[in-house]
Amino acid sequence: MLSRLGPCFPCRRRRAEEHSSERGDHLLSGTTMRNETDGVKQNCLLSVFSFCCTPEAPTSNPAATDGHPPPTEQEEPPNESLAYEQTLEKKLFCEAGRLLIAREERLFGEIQEPEAPTGHQAEVTELADCRRVLLDLVLQTLRLSLDPGEAGAAAALASAVKAVEQEEAQDRLWDQRGRKPPVWRPCAWKEVHDSTLRGLVEERMDNPSTPPSAVQAGQSSVQVDVCAMGRQMKEDLLQVASVVRSCYPPETNICHLYIQAYHRTFSARLRKIADFGLEDKDCTFLLRWVNEYYPLVLQKPQMAGEMDVAALGKLLPEELLKPLEDQYLSRREEELTTFGGRILEDAKDKWNKGEEPTREDGCFVSPVSYDIIQLINEMVTSAEKVVGDLQKAQTITRQLKGIMHRFKIFQSDVIKKNKASSRPVVKAHLGCIEQFRDFLNTKRHLFTEEVGKDCLLVLTDMKLSAQAYLLKPVHQVLKPEYRKLGTSGWLNKNLFNRLLGGIEEELQGLQGSIGSCHQELLGKLHQEVTVEYVRRLLKGAKLKNEEQQAKACNTVRDNAESLYKLFLKMGSEDVWLKDILTKIAEVLRLQDLPAIQIQVASLGADHPDLSEKQLSALLKLKTNLSKADRRTVTDVLSVTREEWSTAGGRGAARAFFSEVRVK
Repeated sequence: MLSRLGPCFPCRRRRAEEHSSERGDHLLSGTTMRNETDGVKQNCLLSVFSFCCTPEAPTSNPAATDGHPPPTEQEEPPNESLAYEQTLEKKLFCEAGRLLIAREERLFGEIQEPEAPTGHQAEVTELADCRRVLLDLVLQTLRLSLDPGEAGAAAALASAVKAVEQEEAQDRLWDQRGRKPPVWRPCAWKEVHDSTLRGLVEERMDNPSTPPSAVQAGQSSVQVDVCAMGRQMKEDLLQVASVVRSCYPPETNICHLYIQAYHRTFSARLRKIADFGLEDKDCTFLLRWVNEYYPLVLQKPQMAGEMDVAALGKLLPEELLKPLEDQYLSRREEELTTFGGRILEDAKDKWNKGEEPTREDGCFVSPVSYDIIQLINEMVTSAEKVVGDLQKAQTITRQLKGIMHRFKIFQSDVIKKNKASSRPVVKAHLGCIEQFRDFLNTKRHLFTEEVGKDCLLVLTDMKLSAQAYLLKPVHQVLKPEYRKLGTSGWLNKNLFNRLLGGIEEELQGLQGSIGSCHQELLGKLHQEVTVEYVRRLLKGAKLKNEEQQAKACNTVRDNAESLYKLFLKMGSEDVWLKDILTKIAEVLRLQDLPAIQIQVASLGADHPDLSEKQLSALLKLKTNLSKADRRTVTDVLSVTREEWSTAGGRGAARAFFSEVRVK
């Protein structure tokens, strides 16, 4: 930067119209350097400024400074032998400014009348010319401050900044004096400084440097322009933070000024771009700059704490952002529907061709859930960054319910046609259903509450239909053995072992689902077998005496234990089903009415879905109980149910008896 600033000398021309309009022509515009400063002869310079380098004797006249001390300076006083032109050559703008202010004080501090004596006019004119030259050099230094630094560039900038501060201090001093100031006061160099920097920012954003390597293949003209402006802004702000900031006093907060200027300029350029209809790719790119890339630039460690980023606001106003967001979100919603549909179609095509799902660790698996989950996760996560709002990003999942319905229709078709590959496909679907449920429950922030609930309901229906499809053949095989439960032969012969053998054999055919799904399927079968056992028992042979009732109790207990051990061996741990049969067995054994009431109360408290009709059927097996006794016991169930309901329930009671149909 220093090599580009040649020494500049004051002009000897004395055009009255220029002298009287210094602030309007030079200070407020502050954009061009006077051409007449070039080529002035050295002897003319020395003849004009020889007085500037002569040290002044202290004045005893208090009116010379109107009773105020001269402005304090941070730099050391210039060497007396250092001529004025040398301060400009060495870019010591603060020193040069101090010399001019000293001359101003000599000329105007001694004058008490509003008009300067004629004898001083030549010196006043020369001083005005010098001030113009100094301002031009200061502004030129400011305009070069964002370029890569050369040796001494920072020192020159720091001196220019001090020169501006000196002029501001002198303006304030004249404002305190109760008389007419020189024509150039107030000079408002700080305003010129700020407007120059804002103009510099606009110029650099209008003509950003774009290295050929920075342009990527396939980029649109919009993307190239925005990237170039963004890169220029980033590089310039880092230059401000690393170099320029150190040339200003901390209270100046120069980073704040630059950030605001770049924000305002970048925003204006993006508004022009957003006013035109953008293709989807350009729309996405623009939103990412507004909501993702731009905040990252301002959050660089070098810029930390320099500006309240939130206070700047968005680069685009809401009236321009919303159409862009709607366009982007609508497109992403369509893509989710399209890609999700393709995933299901691929799975359906394989099934139509008779292909079985692949196996992992002996279990059938389907890529449907994994692919759709990855798709949703990526889309919503990226959409949140692009639009800068999770709630808005969630809207693209509105079509997820439709995808789940299509998945459900696909499974229903698989079950209905019951091909050779249908059972493996349904087993694989159980794993998909579980993965979808886990995803919806653990990643709730990705969906609206309504979408999450609707999808979970669809998945519950799918799971129940899949389990029913896989278990239906098992119950068909076991049906002959079910018929023997509760009969007199069941009490007198060991018929239950045949049922256990049939169950164990059928369990082999249920394998193929992933571990947790297989365990849940076994638990479902365990519950359905127990339900069928209780249903057959309640309509079974009557127990006429205490001996038969005791024998029935022992048989039910043994059956419950054997059934539990079998399913435990296969992977089900539903001990609560064994407890139901054990409590029923106790009701059959007990003869004392109060004891029966206590047992029924316990059973009813654990299973509020136990109905009076079911309890009555159980008590009717004990033929030695009178109708009045049965009524007394069922009344206990009514009281227990009321207490349970009043207390709001005791946790999530498992439904069991609601599945037991009694005529």
